[in-house]
Amino acid sequence: MAVYAVGDLQGCRVALERLLDALHFEPQRDRLWLVGDLVNRGPDSLGTLRLVRALGESCISVLGNHDLHLLAVWHGVRVVKSTDTFDEILGAADAAELLDWLRHRPLLHHDAGLGVSMSHAGLHPHWDLPTAQALAAEVEGILRSEQRQMLFDAMYADQPRCWDPALRGAERWRFAINAFTRMRYCRADGWMDFKHKGRPGTQPAELMPWFRVPGRRHAGLRIVFGHWSTVGAVDEHGVHALDAGCVWGGQLVALRLDDGRWQRIAVDCRHLREGG
Repeated sequence: MAVYAVGDLQGCRVALERLLDALHFEPQRDRLWLVGDLVNRGPDSLGTLRLVRALGESCISVLGNHDLHLLAVWHGVRVVKSTDTFDEILGAADAAELLDWLRHRPLLHHDAGLGVSMSHAGLHPHWDLPTAQALAAEVEGILRSEQRQMLFDAMYADQPRCWDPALRGAERWRFAINAFTRMRYCRADGWMDFKHKGRPGTQPAELMPWFRVPGRRHAGLRIVFGHWSTVGAVDEHGVHALDAGCVWGGQLVALRLDDGRWQRIAVDCRHLREGG
Protein backbone atom coordinates (compact mmCIF):
# COMPACT_ATOMS: atom_id res chain seq x y z
CA MET A 1 0.00 0.00 0.00
CA ALA A 2 1.30 3.45 -0.97
CA VAL A 3 0.30 6.63 0.90
CA TYR A 4 0.53 9.99 -0.86
CA ALA A 5 -0.07 13.51 0.42
CA VAL A 6 -1.16 15.95 -2.29
CA GLY A 7 -1.12 19.77 -2.43
CA ASP A 8 -3.98 22.24 -2.84
CA LEU A 9 -6.43 21.31 -5.62
CA GLN A 10 -8.57 24.48 -5.75
CA GLY A 11 -10.94 23.07 -8.33
CA CYS A 12 -8.31 21.56 -10.64
CA ARG A 13 -10.02 18.22 -11.25
CA VAL A 14 -8.12 17.37 -14.43
CA ALA A 15 -4.80 17.90 -12.65
CA LEU A 16 -5.85 15.51 -9.89
CA GLU A 17 -6.93 12.88 -12.40
CA ARG A 18 -3.61 13.12 -14.21
CA LEU A 19 -1.66 12.94 -10.97
CA LEU A 20 -3.59 9.85 -9.89
CA ASP A 21 -2.74 8.28 -13.24
CA ALA A 22 0.94 9.16 -12.79
CA LEU A 23 0.88 7.54 -9.33
CA HIS A 24 -0.91 4.43 -10.64
CA PHE A 25 -3.24 5.06 -7.72
CA GLU A 26 -5.57 2.18 -6.81
CA PRO A 27 -8.31 3.11 -4.29
CA GLN A 28 -8.62 -0.49 -3.13
CA ARG A 29 -4.90 -0.56 -2.30
CA ASP A 30 -3.48 2.95 -1.84
CA ARG A 31 -4.33 5.95 0.32
CA LEU A 32 -4.50 9.64 -0.60
CA TRP A 33 -4.11 12.57 1.81
CA LEU A 34 -5.29 15.97 0.59
CA VAL A 35 -4.07 19.10 2.39
CA GLY A 36 -7.32 21.04 1.92
CA ASP A 37 -8.61 23.83 -0.33
CA LEU A 38 -10.40 21.40 -2.58
CA VAL A 39 -12.37 24.28 -4.11
CA ASN A 40 -12.28 27.84 -5.45
CA ARG A 41 -10.42 29.79 -8.14
CA GLY A 42 -9.94 26.77 -10.39
CA PRO A 43 -12.05 25.62 -13.35
CA ASP A 44 -14.05 22.74 -11.83
CA SER A 45 -14.68 22.95 -8.09
CA LEU A 46 -17.89 20.93 -8.41
CA GLY A 47 -16.20 18.10 -10.29
CA THR A 48 -13.32 18.12 -7.82
CA LEU A 49 -15.65 17.74 -4.83
CA ARG A 50 -17.50 14.91 -6.55
CA LEU A 51 -14.28 13.10 -7.46
CA VAL A 52 -12.75 13.39 -3.98
CA ARG A 53 -15.96 12.29 -2.28
CA ALA A 54 -16.22 9.31 -4.64
CA LEU A 55 -12.77 8.11 -3.52
CA GLY A 56 -14.40 7.19 -0.22
CA GLU A 57 -12.26 5.75 2.54
CA SER A 58 -9.17 5.69 0.32
CA CYS A 59 -8.93 9.48 0.65
CA ILE A 60 -8.51 11.76 3.70
CA SER A 61 -8.90 15.49 3.18
CA VAL A 62 -8.53 18.22 5.80
CA LEU A 63 -10.34 21.55 5.62
CA GLY A 64 -8.69 24.62 4.12
CA ASN A 65 -9.68 28.26 4.31
CA HIS A 66 -11.42 28.15 0.91
CA ASP A 67 -13.42 25.09 1.97
CA LEU A 68 -14.57 26.86 5.15
CA HIS A 69 -15.44 29.98 3.16
CA LEU A 70 -17.64 27.90 0.84
CA LEU A 71 -19.42 26.43 3.86
CA ALA A 72 -19.96 29.91 5.32
CA VAL A 73 -21.48 31.06 2.02
CA TRP A 74 -23.73 27.99 1.92
CA HIS A 75 -24.97 28.80 5.43
CA GLY A 76 -25.74 32.40 4.50
CA VAL A 77 -23.05 33.94 6.70
CA ARG A 78 -21.00 35.36 3.79
CA VAL A 79 -21.75 36.36 0.22
CA VAL A 80 -19.90 35.09 -2.82
CA LYS A 81 -16.94 37.34 -3.68
CA SER A 82 -16.04 38.33 -7.23
CA THR A 83 -13.01 36.03 -7.10
CA ASP A 84 -14.98 32.99 -5.87
CA THR A 85 -15.92 30.19 -8.25
CA PHE A 86 -18.69 28.62 -6.17
CA ASP A 87 -21.75 29.19 -8.37
CA GLU A 88 -21.67 25.76 -10.01
CA ILE A 89 -21.50 24.05 -6.62
CA LEU A 90 -24.21 26.17 -5.03
CA GLY A 91 -26.56 25.49 -7.93
CA ALA A 92 -25.90 21.75 -8.19
CA ALA A 93 -28.65 19.22 -7.47
CA ASP A 94 -26.31 17.42 -5.06
CA ALA A 95 -25.03 20.60 -3.35
CA ALA A 96 -26.53 19.81 0.06
CA GLU A 97 -25.09 16.29 0.02
CA LEU A 98 -21.62 17.47 -1.07
CA LEU A 99 -21.44 20.32 1.45
CA ASP A 100 -22.68 18.15 4.29
CA TRP A 101 -19.85 15.77 3.43
CA LEU A 102 -17.38 18.68 3.30
CA ARG A 103 -18.28 20.03 6.75
CA HIS A 104 -17.52 16.60 8.23
CA ARG A 105 -13.88 16.74 7.06
CA PRO A 106 -11.29 17.22 9.85
CA LEU A 107 -8.99 20.17 10.47
CA LEU A 108 -6.12 17.87 11.46
CA HIS A 109 -5.19 14.32 10.57
CA HIS A 110 -2.51 12.35 12.41
CA ASP A 111 -1.33 8.85 11.55
CA ALA A 112 0.51 7.38 14.52
CA GLY A 113 1.83 4.47 12.46
CA LEU A 114 3.48 6.75 9.92
CA GLY A 115 4.27 9.42 12.49
CA VAL A 116 2.90 12.11 10.16
CA SER A 117 0.41 14.92 10.78
CA MET A 118 -1.45 16.95 8.15
CA SER A 119 -3.29 20.24 8.31
CA HIS A 120 -3.92 22.88 5.68
CA ALA A 121 -1.55 25.61 6.90
CA GLY A 122 0.49 23.80 9.56
CA LEU A 123 0.60 23.68 13.36
CA HIS A 124 1.08 26.72 15.53
CA PRO A 125 4.60 26.67 17.04
CA HIS A 126 3.24 26.87 20.60
CA TRP A 127 1.14 23.72 20.22
CA ASP A 128 2.27 20.19 20.90
CA LEU A 129 0.42 17.41 19.11
CA PRO A 130 -2.11 16.68 21.92
CA THR A 131 -3.03 20.38 22.10
CA ALA A 132 -3.50 20.57 18.33
CA GLN A 133 -5.60 17.40 18.34
CA ALA A 134 -7.81 18.67 21.16
CA LEU A 135 -8.39 22.03 19.47
CA ALA A 136 -9.16 20.41 16.12
CA ALA A 137 -11.65 18.05 17.75
CA GLU A 138 -13.30 20.96 19.57
CA VAL A 139 -13.84 23.00 16.41
CA GLU A 140 -14.86 19.94 14.35
CA GLY A 141 -17.49 19.10 16.95
CA ILE A 142 -19.10 22.52 16.56
CA LEU A 143 -18.84 22.43 12.77
CA ARG A 144 -20.71 19.11 12.74
CA SER A 145 -23.40 20.29 15.17
CA GLU A 146 -26.46 22.52 14.98
CA GLN A 147 -24.27 25.34 16.38
CA ARG A 148 -22.14 25.57 13.25
CA GLN A 149 -23.61 28.87 12.06
CA MET A 150 -22.27 30.46 15.24
CA LEU A 151 -18.82 29.21 14.26
CA PHE A 152 -19.05 30.71 10.76
CA ASP A 153 -20.22 34.01 12.24
CA ALA A 154 -17.18 34.08 14.53
CA MET A 155 -14.36 33.00 12.24
CA TYR A 156 -13.85 36.07 10.02
CA ALA A 157 -11.33 38.12 12.01
CA ASP A 158 -7.58 38.17 12.69
CA GLN A 159 -7.62 38.45 16.48
CA PRO A 160 -6.31 37.00 18.71
CA ARG A 161 -2.85 36.61 17.17
CA CYS A 162 -1.10 34.80 20.08
CA TRP A 163 -1.98 31.46 21.59
CA ASP A 164 -3.22 31.41 25.16
CA PRO A 165 -4.63 28.20 26.68
CA ALA A 166 -7.08 30.41 28.60
CA LEU A 167 -8.85 31.49 25.40
CA ARG A 168 -12.51 30.50 25.40
CA GLY A 169 -15.47 30.55 23.05
CA ALA A 170 -15.30 32.42 19.76
CA GLU A 171 -11.76 33.71 20.30
CA ARG A 172 -10.46 30.19 20.95
CA TRP A 173 -12.21 28.73 17.88
CA ARG A 174 -11.10 31.63 15.68
CA PHE A 175 -7.48 31.29 16.73
CA ALA A 176 -7.56 27.55 16.03
CA ILE A 177 -9.15 27.99 12.59
CA ASN A 178 -6.70 30.75 11.66
CA ALA A 179 -3.71 28.66 12.73
CA PHE A 180 -4.89 25.50 11.00
CA THR A 181 -5.98 27.20 7.75
CA ARG A 182 -4.41 30.69 7.32
CA MET A 183 -1.02 30.80 9.06
CA ARG A 184 2.21 31.56 7.18
CA TYR A 185 4.52 33.89 9.10
CA CYS A 186 4.94 34.32 12.85
CA ARG A 187 7.12 36.39 15.14
CA ALA A 188 9.47 34.61 17.52
CA ASP A 189 6.81 34.92 20.25
CA GLY A 190 4.24 33.06 18.12
CA TRP A 191 2.26 36.14 17.03
CA MET A 192 0.66 35.30 13.67
CA ASP A 193 0.91 37.68 10.73
CA PHE A 194 -1.76 37.42 8.01
CA LYS A 195 -0.56 40.22 5.73
CA HIS A 196 2.62 38.84 4.21
CA LYS A 197 2.24 35.96 1.75
CA GLY A 198 5.41 36.02 -0.33
CA ARG A 199 8.32 33.63 -0.34
CA PRO A 200 10.68 33.57 2.66
CA GLY A 201 13.11 36.43 2.36
CA THR A 202 10.47 38.97 1.32
CA GLN A 203 8.93 39.40 4.77
CA PRO A 204 9.86 41.98 7.45
CA ALA A 205 12.84 41.01 9.57
CA GLU A 206 10.79 40.26 12.70
CA LEU A 207 8.76 37.58 10.90
CA MET A 208 9.71 34.00 10.04
CA PRO A 209 7.90 30.99 8.60
CA TRP A 210 5.93 29.27 11.37
CA PHE A 211 8.08 26.14 11.08
CA ARG A 212 11.26 28.13 11.81
CA VAL A 213 10.04 29.70 15.07
CA PRO A 214 12.64 28.82 17.75
CA GLY A 215 11.55 26.22 20.28
CA ARG A 216 8.39 25.15 18.49
CA ARG A 217 6.67 22.59 20.69
CA HIS A 218 6.02 20.07 17.93
CA ALA A 219 9.64 19.89 16.78
CA GLY A 220 10.39 16.30 15.84
CA LEU A 221 6.89 15.73 14.48
CA ARG A 222 6.69 15.20 10.72
CA ILE A 223 4.12 17.60 9.21
CA VAL A 224 2.68 17.99 5.71
CA PHE A 225 0.81 21.16 4.77
CA GLY A 226 -0.33 23.27 1.83
CA HIS A 227 -1.82 26.78 1.66
CA TRP A 228 1.43 28.65 0.89
CA SER A 229 2.17 28.43 -2.83
CA THR A 230 5.10 30.86 -2.71
CA VAL A 231 7.03 29.10 0.07
CA GLY A 232 8.65 26.65 -2.34
CA ALA A 233 9.42 22.94 -1.97
CA VAL A 234 10.12 22.96 1.76
CA ASP A 235 11.55 19.72 3.15
CA GLU A 236 13.26 20.70 6.39
CA HIS A 237 13.24 19.35 9.94
CA GLY A 238 10.39 16.98 9.09
CA VAL A 239 8.18 19.72 7.59
CA HIS A 240 6.97 19.34 3.99
CA ALA A 241 5.17 22.08 2.02
CA LEU A 242 3.04 20.76 -0.83
CA ASP A 243 1.20 23.70 -2.43
CA ALA A 244 3.04 24.29 -5.70
CA GLY A 245 0.44 26.65 -7.18
CA CYS A 246 -1.45 24.25 -9.42
CA VAL A 247 -4.35 26.68 -9.84
CA TRP A 248 -1.90 29.41 -10.93
CA GLY A 249 -0.26 27.20 -13.59
CA GLY A 250 2.38 25.65 -11.37
CA GLN A 251 2.39 21.98 -10.38
CA LEU A 252 0.23 19.55 -8.47
CA VAL A 253 2.58 17.69 -6.14
CA ALA A 254 2.31 14.36 -4.33
CA LEU A 255 4.68 13.30 -1.56
CA ARG A 256 4.97 9.60 -0.79
CA LEU A 257 4.74 9.06 2.98
CA ASP A 258 5.07 5.34 3.59
CA ASP A 259 8.43 4.16 2.27
CA GLY A 260 10.86 6.49 4.05
CA ARG A 261 12.19 8.13 0.88
CA TRP A 262 9.83 11.18 0.87
CA GLN A 263 9.75 11.18 -2.92
CA ARG A 264 7.90 13.98 -4.72
CA ILE A 265 5.89 13.25 -7.88
CA ALA A 266 4.33 16.15 -9.78
CA VAL A 267 2.29 16.98 -12.87
CA ASP A 268 2.65 20.27 -14.74
CA CYS A 269 -0.47 22.44 -14.56
CA ARG A 270 0.40 25.17 -17.08
CA HIS A 271 -1.97 23.77 -19.66
CA LEU A 272 -4.43 21.96 -17.41
CA ARG A 273 -7.82 23.55 -17.98
CA GLU A 274 -11.07 21.74 -18.50
CA GLY A 275 -10.96 20.25 -21.97
CA GLY A 276 -7.26 21.08 -22.33
